[in-house]
Amino acid sequence: MIVGYNTYIKLLGDLTCNKEIESFGMKEEIRRAGSAIGHAKRGRRVCLISSGDPGVYGMAGLVLELLKKGDLNKLKIEICPGISAATACAALLGAPLTHDFAVISLSDLLTDLELIKRRIELAVKADFVIVLYNPKSSKRIIPFQKTCDCLLKYKSADTPVGIARNAYRYGEEITITTLGNMPSFKEINMATTIIIGNSKTYIKDKYMITPRGYNFK
Repeated sequence: MIVGYNTYIKLLGDLTCNKEIESFGMKEEIRRAGSAIGHAKRGRRVCLISSGDPGVYGMAGLVLELLKKGDLNKLKIEICPGISAATACAALLGAPLTHDFAVISLSDLLTDLELIKRRIELAVKADFVIVLYNPKSSKRIIPFQKTCDCLLKYKSADTPVGIARNAYRYGEEITITTLGNMPSFKEINMATTIIIGNSKTYIKDKYMITPRGYNFK
């Protein structure tokens, strides 16, 4: 059987044929994982669907946490690697992650906003390429605003920025712009991943490129 978030199950298309489906809405991650574990304990073969890579902001960690009290060895668990939003969006933008980078979620539902701000500031000062997950929703805009303020405080407004919305889904939109223009980009939402270049990142034609540092002679 298949257990997962409604939207992700719909994306599976024909792969769900002849399978029992149990779907859940947003913010029901604990129920989702708990249900999958319960079915598995009753002898079912269960596939718990996660977005991107299940071990990168995904469901793998939650399942293992729920099983940490002694049940880890009672079930056969296979964590199948996926493609994270960072690398998926990077491929659409060119090669922005060719050097060290940091991935930071701006969702303050599970992480304190002050901690998010500190991580952003330290990543900027270390000159990482920065990948932003969950940048903004209709009701949650303060983390994005504060992040923009921090980035513009330490980085040039001309720093290349790649914005990928609905990557590899219907309605895909790919935009390459600059840090100075990012705060006014109205289309940013929860289905958007943003990649901010480091001090060496540049734009060439339709590609965003972060050099690895090879010496061409």
